[in-house]
Amino acid sequence: MPSWRTTLTAAGVTGPRLREDFTYVARRVLRREPAPYVTLRLLAAPPLVPWLTAGVGFMNLVDDVAETGTPQERSAGLVALTGQVEAALETGDSPDPLLRAYAHAVATRGLPAHWVSRFLEGAATAEACFDGFDTEEDFQAYLDAYAWPGVLVFTGLQYQGGPDEEQAAAWRRFVDAAQRVDFLADLAGDLADGRLCLPRARLAEHSVTRADLEQARDTAAVRALLADETHRARSALDATRGILDLVEPGLRPVIAAMTELMGHQLTAVERAGVRALRKDVGYGLAAPVRTLLRARAGR
Repeated sequence: MPSWRTTLTAAGVTGPRLREDFTYVARRVLRREPAPYVTLRLLAAPPLVPWLTAGVGFMNLVDDVAETGTPQERSAGLVALTGQVEAALETGDSPDPLLRAYAHAVATRGLPAHWVSRFLEGAATAEACFDGFDTEEDFQAYLDAYAWPGVLVFTGLQYQGGPDEEQAAAWRRFVDAAQRVDFLADLAGDLADGRLCLPRARLAEHSVTRADLEQARDTAAVRALLADETHRARSALDATRGILDLVEPGLRPVIAAMTELMGHQLTAVERAGVRALRKDVGYGLAAPVRTLLRARAGR
């Protein structure tokens, strides 16, 4: 694995201030989300790594503002952040080194600014005031407003000029699967935090109450609901097949590893059944290590 300095040079990041900015972002991402950072460093082509790291850092920043504090604090924070981002994209400068690095990445890679503005709008309208989903249609609207642009402010930087229509549609399918798996794997923690991320209409279809889930009741109805949800997630994951053909070669090992781990986690949720209501379902250690080593060897 090349050094960080060599990676910055490979991406054409040569100015001292910009190199410091991208280094700041890399350290921030490593502290907050070490797994994505390590995956990028190990598997992605070096010229893509700084851009994608800046994308992860920006995505995390928006998530943090949208999910921290009271609803009023979240709203005010997102208004302020949106102004800062718009100024950074327009001028290429910002007091925040993360925004300077991200603005440079957007300009250099030619990512259409509408993905950034759409993500920020979705953070305010879909995430900061999140109160669950009534129906499947509400879930799909959440993906369109927040999760889809959220993944493209990161992965969209792999494409010079941004993703085309077919590429963007592939990422829409990817985020549908990823969000379903994530919601199922984090059921216990979300419920403990007062968040129900399964559509309420599907609970009603199975005659399951929120209390049934919060108390992890092992009933036939609860088991049927969870089986239905994991089946939907499995179908969504199957629909992501072919995405590697639409990914830049330098990022394919990363996305292959992410997809494999998503499948591994969904299998763990399926095996856990009602136990997924008592404890979040993680990857464990062995599976990610095996996946990374296999992806690294086949890179």
